[in-house]
Amino acid sequence: MSNEHSKGTALVTGASAGIGATYAKRLAARGYDLVLVARNKARLDALAATLSAETGRTVRTLVADLTNGDDLAKVEALLKSDVSITLLVNNAGSAALGPFATADLSRLTQEIELNIVAPTRLAHAVLPGLVSRGRGAIINIASVMSQMVQPGNSVYGGGKAYLLHLSQVLAQEVNGAGVKIQAVLPGATRTEIWNGSGVEIDQLPANIIMEVDEMVDAALAGFDQGELVTIPSLPDAADWQRLLDARAALLPNLSRNEAAPRYKTPVTA
Repeated sequence: MSNEHSKGTALVTGASAGIGATYAKRLAARGYDLVLVARNKARLDALAATLSAETGRTVRTLVADLTNGDDLAKVEALLKSDVSITLLVNNAGSAALGPFATADLSRLTQEIELNIVAPTRLAHAVLPGLVSRGRGAIINIASVMSQMVQPGNSVYGGGKAYLLHLSQVLAQEVNGAGVKIQAVLPGATRTEIWNGSGVEIDQLPANIIMEVDEMVDAALAGFDQGELVTIPSLPDAADWQRLLDARAALLPNLSRNEAAPRYKTPVTA
C-alpha cells in the first residue's frame, strides 16, 4: 500500500523477466509503486503479487506488446495522464544478431519498433509531465554494443546507439528542470534476450557474462551517483570521458564553409 514515503510510481517496460523484473524488485524495495508492462500476463501477475506482498507497494500490471500501435498508445496514455509516475524505465527490447544481407527483414523491422520507436514515444509521452512537475527520471537501457562496429551488429547496435544519443540530448534539454536522464550500457548479461538472437549466451566466454542482479545493482548505483551514462563493467570512468573528449575535439571541424584540402587535391593515376 502506498504511504508518505513513496517516491512515486515507476513504469518499467519488459518487466516480466530479466533486467526489467529485477528493476521492478529493486525499485519496489526503494519505495516506488510500480506499473509493470510486458506481453506475458501470467508472469506479470505473479511478479506483481510477489512484490506487493513483500514490499507493501501498489503494483499494477499493463499487458502490452510495444510493437503493436494500439498497445503502445495505451502505455503512452497512462504516462501522460498518471501524475504519480516519476520514473520511466525503457527496458523492453529484442536482439537479432547476424549478417544484415540474409536477415529476416520483418524481424529487423519489429526490432526497430521495439528498440527505437517504443522508447522514443514513451519518453515523449512522460517527459512534459516530469518537467512541469520538476521531478522524475527516465532510464534508457541501451547496450555496450552501441559502441561495437562489427559484423552481425547492424540493427541492434544501431538501435542502441540511437537510444544512447537520445539520452544524451534529452539530458541537455532538461538540464536544470529537476529531471534526471540515464543511459545504461550493459555488456553481455544473462537474460532471455539471447534466446534465438543468433548468438546463444553459452557460446560467449564466461568472463564477459554478467548476472542480472549484478548489472541492475551497478546501474542503480550509477543512477544514485548522478551518472548520465553508466557502463556497469567499465573499471575506469575516465576511459568513457576520453571518448567524449575526443568527439568534442572534432566539433570545430565537422561543419565548415570549405571542404578539407585533401578533397581538393587532384587524384593522379
